[in-house]
Order: sequence, then structure tokens, then C-alpha cells
Amino acid sequence: MSSDPNTIESMDNNEMTKIASHAGEMVTPHIVGSTMDKRTPIIFTDLDGTLLDHHDYTLTAAEATLKRMAEANIQVIPNTSKTFAEVSLFCQQHQFKTPFICENGAAVFIPLNLFPQKPKGTLVYNGYWMKAFTHPRQYWLNLLSQQSGRYQFCYENFNAMSVDRLVELTGLAPEDALRAQRRDFGEPLYWVGTDEEKSAFVDMFTDKGANVVAGGRFLHVGGQACKGDAMKWLVAEFERQFPDQQFASIALGDGNNDIGMLNAADYAVRVKSPVNPFPVLQRVKHIYDSTLTGPAGWSECLENLFTSQFGGISNG
Repeated sequence: MSSDPNTIESMDNNEMTKIASHAGEMVTPHIVGSTMDKRTPIIFTDLDGTLLDHHDYTLTAAEATLKRMAEANIQVIPNTSKTFAEVSLFCQQHQFKTPFICENGAAVFIPLNLFPQKPKGTLVYNGYWMKAFTHPRQYWLNLLSQQSGRYQFCYENFNAMSVDRLVELTGLAPEDALRAQRRDFGEPLYWVGTDEEKSAFVDMFTDKGANVVAGGRFLHVGGQACKGDAMKWLVAEFERQFPDQQFASIALGDGNNDIGMLNAADYAVRVKSPVNPFPVLQRVKHIYDSTLTGPAGWSECLENLFTSQFGGISNG
């Protein structure tokens, strides 16, 4: 991906008109119940440790619920630290035809035929409308190289890792590890220093304008974008594109890098992690905590949430 926006693929007006003419209307899901939330729900979900199992990256336990959501025309939107290369492949493999948010809110990608109009502030990138919120990866690599100082031996750069090391740290297959390495907007670091050094490092780079977020396995150094801001932008775009509808956001996550979207959503779902405690939120209402981990907890909470807040859901 180029750091120069002018080099990103673009379209002329005729091509945009052609895409818009084939964009389908938003299909309203069928919500059962007369006194429940009547808004159209949109689900924003973390992947690793939430929809995907922390250990083997499968989503088998969530497949039945995902099928029901698809049948009911509910958008399930990945909102993840993963890369465009990873998430676009995930969407193809699991037949997600929804937008997705990559690299902790750094960019939103929207299928070209989803909306009737070009989304505001977007460019075309690899078959999607792209809305970017931060500097490209090279900016952060340069900053790390120039400013790390005594902390340079406290972490391993994702960018410099061998395939074998990537596989060792992530548990991914080699080809999947290489996709994870193809980042566009930020840089993950595998921390090997002390907790005290990590805290000082985070403070230093925060002062230099970076947003340093702890994920399930890595520290992510990037811009002042977050999953919550990207989610809010996309909900606002849905409302702009479909002014006759109101939307309710549901966010699911298991880690500290999910806190932004969990606080910002209408409904927050904290999925139990096998390795970390629930993230601490600034809200007290509309929080659902799973008793099961990973995709089983994902399904558990969504089934409960839709029953309690939307009166259940069917494909009408």
C-alpha cells in the first residue's frame, strides 16, 4: 500500500455511477417483539479471542449464530487489529459481505456495492471503499527507529521477524503469518522487556503522538485512531446512506484494544478470555459478559442480548 494517497487506485464518475446503480437497498432485519429496541442492529466484533478461538483461530462454536444473523440480514462487521490482507481473506472464506475495520481502527473498508452513494472521504483500494484515519506504517517504523533509544532491545519488530519467528509467536500457518506481517498503518511489537520498561516506553511514544495499544499478544504502535472512532464513523455513514433507518451498535471484544468500541457502542459484550481478565469499561449500562470463552461466549452473549433487547430475531 502506498503512503501517497494520490497513488491509490481511483475511479471516474461513470464508474462510480455504475457501482451505485448496482448497490442494493439496505434490507431491514425482522425483529420480534413490540416493546424492544426497534433500531436496526449492527454487530462489530473483534476476531482473535472473540469470534475466533484464542488457541486455534476457529469459529466453529459461532457458526450457528452467524448463520442466523446472515439469514436475518444483520451486518456482522470485523473490527480487529488484523491487516487488510488477513481480513479480506477471512471475509472471502466465511462469506462475509460486510465492511470491516483493520489495524485497531486505522481504516474502514466497505464493499463497493454496499451503499447507494460513495462514502464520504473514501478512496478505492483493492475493490473496497477505504477510509483511513492515520499515517501509513512507514511513518511509525521511522519513528521507532529514530526514537526508541534504550528501549530498542526491549522488543522485537513484527516487520523484521522471520517467518519461523512469526509462526512461533502467533501460532499461525506460514502463509497466514505473512499476511499478518503485511500491515498498512501500524507496527506490532513483541515485548521482551520488563513491565516497568513497557510502561515507560508507552508513555514516551504517547508523548510523541503515537497510540500504543496492548493486544492479545503484541503492543501495537500506530496513530491516534481507535476501534471505537472507526465504528462510530461507519455507523454515521450507514445513517447517512439509509436516512429512513436508525441503527443500534453492538460491540464484542475480549481485550484492552477493544475498550474504545465497547465504551462507544449502544451495547457492549465482553467475551471471556482464557488468558486475560475482562477489559475495564467506563460504562455501567448494557454490558453483557460471557461465561464461555471465544466463539462459544460470542454466541452465548448475542443470543442473550437479542432476546433481552430486541425480543429475539428471525428471518421473518
